Amino acid sequence: MADKRQRARVQGAWAKSLPKAPRPPEDSGRISSPFAAWGLAERKFEFHQPVQPKREVPAEKVIEKEGEFVISHGPTGISRLRVVPSFLPVSEADWAFARLHEELPWQQKCNVRQGVSYAEPRLTCWFGELPYTYSHSTLQANSQWHPVLLELKHRVELASGCSFNSLLCNLYRDCKDSIAWHSDSEPSLGSRPTIASLSLGDSRNFHMRKRPGPEDNGDYTYVERLRIPLAHGTLLLMEGAVQEDWQHQVPKEYHDRGPRINLTFRTIYPEPGVARK
Repeated sequence: MADKRQRARVQGAWAKSLPKAPRPPEDSGRISSPFAAWGLAERKFEFHQPVQPKREVPAEKVIEKEGEFVISHGPTGISRLRVVPSFLPVSEADWAFARLHEELPWQQKCNVRQGVSYAEPRLTCWFGELPYTYSHSTLQANSQWHPVLLELKHRVELASGCSFNSLLCNLYRDCKDSIAWHSDSEPSLGSRPTIASLSLGDSRNFHMRKRPGPEDNGDYTYVERLRIPLAHGTLLLMEGAVQEDWQHQVPKEYHDRGPRINLTFRTIYPEPGVARK
């Protein structure tokens, strides 16, 4: 009997364990997971940061040939440039530059920015029966046009099909003289003015940039840009919505430049309530 008990204990030690009793099924009316009803119980969710579309800075475009160029077309209208590189033959441009450089009443205008006065990094003079105000300071009326300017004005009017009553002259003495980003959008110029710019003397680069849209909050990083080399005797016409939709500048340069004269013909209108003298 003792041997049988011993053999039973040994056999029990080697015997397989009994299978577990199955769990009773859960109530079929209950859902174990809130996602099970959509078949999502076995999925894993990972958070991914939304990817912003990558924006590229547009390459600067260069206009070096003669022609008419529509540079933008938007709600404000068409912005158009006309470029005539050899508007004046070299001999005539040389003669006009020498006369104007020596005989015009050049002066350095003082402007005001954020309450601080500063001298413009160039020389200017103004011709027209009305004064011209920009950057919070005024150039007084001057009806004594130089005869060379009257001849150039007549030729520019024939080429452009426009009539001008005023002229702002700029003298860039060397590579350090410049004009910062701006647009010719003073109220006295009226709506969508045509500006005719005639260059004499050494070549300088004329830069333009499109105004950013409302979604860019004044950020010019991704706007369209143009560069126009303005050589001796070149005529540039800015027409349509250019002054409303674009800005322009003549920046400083880092290599020697000789003097350059820029004649910008325009039409000035009297301000409401201001009598003409």
